[in-house]
Amino acid sequence: MHQAALLGGMMRDAPRYGWEMAQPALHSWRKMAEAVQNHVKSLNWGHRVQLQDRKVKYFNFKASFVNKHTVCGVLKGGKEILLSAEHIVIATGGRPRYPTHIEGAVEYGITSDDLFWLKESPGKTLVVGASYVALECAGFLTGLGLDATIMIRSIPLRAFDQQMASLVTEHMAVHGTRILKGCMPLRVEKLPDGQLQVTWVDLASDRRDMGTFDTVLWATGRVPETRSLNLEKAGVHTDPHTQKILVDAQDATSVPHIYAIGDVAEGRPELTPTAVMAGRLLAKRLCGRSSDLMDYDNVPTTVFTPLEYGCVGLSEEAAVALHGEEGVEVYHAYYKPLEFTVPERDASQCYIKMVCLRNPPQLVLGLHFLGPNAGEVTQGFALALKCGASYEQVMRTVGIHPTCAEEVSKLRISKRSGLDPTVTGCG
Repeated sequence: MHQAALLGGMMRDAPRYGWEMAQPALHSWRKMAEAVQNHVKSLNWGHRVQLQDRKVKYFNFKASFVNKHTVCGVLKGGKEILLSAEHIVIATGGRPRYPTHIEGAVEYGITSDDLFWLKESPGKTLVVGASYVALECAGFLTGLGLDATIMIRSIPLRAFDQQMASLVTEHMAVHGTRILKGCMPLRVEKLPDGQLQVTWVDLASDRRDMGTFDTVLWATGRVPETRSLNLEKAGVHTDPHTQKILVDAQDATSVPHIYAIGDVAEGRPELTPTAVMAGRLLAKRLCGRSSDLMDYDNVPTTVFTPLEYGCVGLSEEAAVALHGEEGVEVYHAYYKPLEFTVPERDASQCYIKMVCLRNPPQLVLGLHFLGPNAGEVTQGFALALKCGASYEQVMRTVGIHPTCAEEVSKLRISKRSGLDPTVTGCG
């Protein structure tokens, strides 16, 4: 759906490149949703086939613990099946959280899980939340030509570098997404015409306001799927606040032969690729083929907002907290992607910064990239950080011209210098 929104932007650029196109170009939510949903179904079917080919028994039911070595699953007809094993891996993930304390939230709202399966356009949408899920959803809805508003109570992208987070939301606001900062919804009511009336409060002024929407989407966090597992019968301990399962470096729970990986485990990044790799390494350890542990440092990720934000390593705030203001050097630049030049796109928020130790050879602690194809750019530099790259080594790396990624190898202006970081000419 993010890609569908990007294509819309490219179509608006196309006439400047000589393409004669009918305007305005119309988008069909139904066609897009059908294609996306069919793709997801094919992925699920492919996983089922691979399990069967590898002679893995697959049971499609909810299960809960009976004791330390046994789980009980209930089929649709009510029949129970007991499964016992020497080792058990919990990988149940999480679900979007509904703010049940808000009147009408559950009755009339949806979550990101629901949005991806809607057969018809959500229309004018209010997205409530400040997470990457909230920003991504609001971003692609705007990109598809819908009226989208995002309501943020406190800090957007709290776990990320805050300068980058500000640039992300600034870009969204400039390009059509209405952002209500410092606001909190109080109730959702359904009007006679079917629209949803939302009442909210501005936390700074305590002023009440309201608006009408076709859809209200809650993106206010996720909860782990642990409450129905009867973990206490197996002796598996959870964090009393988050309800996530406590694990050690081996991904083992408080019961040594029961493991937990992915979003359900406390202190782990809520990222699919991280869970997949942790699962692969755990499988190899259980089979005696390896003793390698999952390394949760320098895990790269990308926020797929209209202007993508990729990062790996420490934020500037985290680096300063660890090494002090004087121990950190930050190199940065504003740049203009080549593909933005002909259509004269605004590149005000296209920005890169590299967070390094100040002392030579200036080990790179973190890289933050805001611009097109951020995930593709960040992936390669993630390997560099894993290998202990220094600023000097990055500066000796030849850039591929003309790409956005080459701008990383041209970061020569430090924040400490106070010089203008805007890239001009031949950098």
